[in-house]
Amino acid sequence: MPLSEHEQRLLEQMERALYAEDPKFASALEGTGLRTYTRRRVYLAAAGFVVGIALLMGGLVANVIVVGVVGFVVMLGCAVFAVKGWKRGPAGPGAGAKASTPPRRKAGVMDRMEQRWQRRRDEHDGM
Repeated sequence: MPLSEHEQRLLEQMERALYAEDPKFASALEGTGLRTYTRRRVYLAAAGFVVGIALLMGGLVANVIVVGVVGFVVMLGCAVFAVKGWKRGPAGPGAGAKASTPPRRKAGVMDRMEQRWQRRRDEHDGM
């Protein structure tokens, strides 16, 4: 639901007042968008992934299996961390600025079979 003109003007006045009172705080709030959050999360995951590769290779070279396994687990965890962050985005108030429709669930095999069963049953009852 969009803001009315009056609400828009009030919001702009509040923003100007915030910049006038505390410009450092206002600029800190500016960079907390979805792109910044996602980019930071992906960079952290990429750095962790590289550390995981180093541990894995180090474990293989030193012939210490435990270190290699830990490296693999770190790599896997960082990959999951990046993918989950990419899909979800930031959590918290104001994170979902646009109104979204509930996600559509794909019909699975059992759902399709149940629909077919219902259609056949309805056709049989209608005869």
